[in-house]
Amino acid sequence: MLALLPTIVTLMLMFLVTVHETPSRNEEKYLQGFLLVSLVIAAYLLFLRILENVFVFPEWAKIITLLVLFALLCSPISVVVKAQRVDLERLRPSVTSSTSLLMDEPEWESSDKLAVENIMDYDEGPTDTVQRKASSILQPDEQKNLWQAMCTIDFWFLFVAMICGMGSGLATINNISQIGESLGYTTLARSTLVSLWSIWNFLGRLGAGYVSDIFLLRRGWPRPLFMVFTLAVMIGGHVIIASGFPGNLYVGSLLVGICYGSQWSLMPTISKEIFGVVHMGTIFNTIAIASPVGSYVLSVRVIGYIYDKEASGKGNSCFGTHCFMLSYFILASKLQIEKIDVTKKPTEFCGSPL
Repeated sequence: MLALLPTIVTLMLMFLVTVHETPSRNEEKYLQGFLLVSLVIAAYLLFLRILENVFVFPEWAKIITLLVLFALLCSPISVVVKAQRVDLERLRPSVTSSTSLLMDEPEWESSDKLAVENIMDYDEGPTDTVQRKASSILQPDEQKNLWQAMCTIDFWFLFVAMICGMGSGLATINNISQIGESLGYTTLARSTLVSLWSIWNFLGRLGAGYVSDIFLLRRGWPRPLFMVFTLAVMIGGHVIIASGFPGNLYVGSLLVGICYGSQWSLMPTISKEIFGVVHMGTIFNTIAIASPVGSYVLSVRVIGYIYDKEASGKGNSCFGTHCFMLSYFILASKLQIEKIDVTKKPTEFCGSPL
């Protein structure tokens, strides 16, 4: 299903994708509406998971909570309807339409004015912010294809960072239920941990984009710096999981889950800023090969091997902090903090690029 279903859905529905001109000059508020709905749904699910660990829901309560969830999932339609209604009102002919259209400023001028107004919200003057935004956009002659990107040390920094960061994150979610079992967590607690991981992952993906944008525009901090920060926090999360103290998985999975989601949010943008947008899809998905590679190496060759060794002579299961302690200390040691200097051109080391 994972291999075929996304491809089949894309092929079936791609004919619906077309370019439409819209009179809307600012779509950001609608995007924020979708994000707000997503945050409400995440908070609702988190609230339910907490209640399920305290109370036993009767059947009627489960039906009500399910209906509320369906209503929340359908609520983005209201954002679409509102946007469509605004567009229709702008297109509606009126007595003054012939003159108002001539008097209205061009769309590109309105967009520029809106951008300047947004920039003025920051503490710094607009000049520094505009320069920072412009400096992150590569010129056409600086855009790189896949081979040219692979001839830079930055590409392999990102590849290794993904192996260590996302590989260890996948290894954690692959084994979190078994880790909980070895530490004496109940079945309900283990299922709650898996659900909470999804919420932390979502918050990391959403929050990293906003936070990195704010600090990039206000302070000029490059986005790879936040990649370094997430890897450092993941080290702390792995050490907490390895420690085995009561409730350690709740804290450890929170840190690792948020950082894992943050890396999935940061990596495409970092790839775009370093190598350009023209071949970003190819370059990023090539770098993303590191994620399953890291997951296999760390899940099977590290965690699985050590778990089987600790469980040998005791049946097929292992119980106690020793089952995963060494594995997670190894994972923490593999999270090397990589510093990528995006202020300089990537160094080419494999000859003249094609």
